[in-house]
Amino acid sequence: MDYSLAALKLLCGQLKEARETPSQSAMTIGGILFQRAWLQGILVSVSDEGRFVLDDGTGTISLSISNDFRLVEWKTGMYVMVVGGYFVSTSEPPLIKVHKIVDLSQFPDREAMWYLEVIEAYKLFYQPLFD
Repeated sequence: MDYSLAALKLLCGQLKEARETPSQSAMTIGGILFQRAWLQGILVSVSDEGRFVLDDGTGTISLSISNDFRLVEWKTGMYVMVVGGYFVSTSEPPLIKVHKIVDLSQFPDREAMWYLEVIEAYKLFYQPLFD
């Protein structure tokens, strides 16, 4: 994992536009290289095997949770922030291998603020690369 590449603040719907680069070590959206995605949304599926599904209102994404995070009791309906590597396989749906997950359920304004954060990041950092 190349940590010099920033984790992009994205919506699940935007991940559908991600494409593999020739090096296979990074993904690209509109010419922006990334390996990690930063997402927020509601857990709509939680399993004991560490496979979750996150829904942010624009789409869903599968999450793979390591054993370190299984010590917390994750429940459907929780609003969470996740950061992790984005992986695409021909045999499975796209997946975020989570290396950070935080329960934000106790902060009800976080969901509304998240959309504004993604828009702000796009306008400040990503849009100039598209223009």
